[in-house]
Amino acid sequence: MRKTILLVDDEQDILDMLKLFLEPDYHVLEANDGQSAMEMFARESIDLAVIDIMMPYVDGFKLLQWIRSHSKIPVIVLSAKNQEADKIAGLGLGADDFITKPFSPLEVVARIQAHLRRTYEFNDAGAAKGAGAGKGIAETRLGELILDHEACLLYKRGEPIELSAIEYKLLKLFMSKPGRIFTKKQIFEQVWSEPYIADDNTIMVQISRLRDKIEDSPREPFYIRTVRGLGYRFAKKDELDAT
Repeated sequence: MRKTILLVDDEQDILDMLKLFLEPDYHVLEANDGQSAMEMFARESIDLAVIDIMMPYVDGFKLLQWIRSHSKIPVIVLSAKNQEADKIAGLGLGADDFITKPFSPLEVVARIQAHLRRTYEFNDAGAAKGAGAGKGIAETRLGELILDHEACLLYKRGEPIELSAIEYKLLKLFMSKPGRIFTKKQIFEQVWSEPYIADDNTIMVQISRLRDKIEDSPREPFYIRTVRGLGYRFAKKDELDAT
C-alpha cells in the first residue's frame, strides 16, 4: 500500500513541483495553509508531512505543535527561514528534519524516503520480533531501567515510558555499552543510519527529549552524560548498581 504524504505550503508552484516528483510512488495530499492542513489531517490517514513555516492563518510552527499533539508521524519542515534559531525551534517542537529553500526536489524525496524507512520499517521489525517471542535478547536491564526490545518500551521503576523510534534506538545504543563514550558521528551514523554531516542540533534535540523522559532531573542528567569535546556516554555499571 502506498504511503500518504501531506504537503503544506502557500506557494502552489512548490506544491506542484514536489507532487510531480512524489506522485509516482506516493499518494500526495496538499494544503495551502495550516488550518486547511489540520482539517485534512483529521479526515485522512497521513504517514508523513512536509510543512512550510511562513503561511497564512496558522503558521508552520503552530501546525507542527498541533500535529505533535495528535500524532507521531515524521514531519519535515521546509522553509526559507534558515537561521539556526529557527531550525532549533522547529526541531524542539517535534520536527524530524529541516530543509531550507531553495532546495533540490530530489533531496526532499530522498529525505522523505529515509524517514519513512526509519519509522515504518522500524515498527514492522518490532512487530515481527514480537511475533517470534523467545528469540534473541528480549530486554536490557540496567539499574532502575528495563528496555523491552519486543515492545520497544522503556520501564523505569516499573513505570512504562513510551519512546519514539529514534529515542528507542538512541537508548538501545547507550544501554548496550554503559560507560562507553560515543562521539556525535558514531551516534548519528548508528541511530540515523546515514553519513554524519555535522548535524549537531538534531542529536542535541533528540537527546534532550530522551532526558526529559528518563531523567529525574534533566538539567543534571544521571543516565545520559555529556562528555565535553567528545560526545555522550551512558552511566557506568557501578554507578547504576549504586542506585
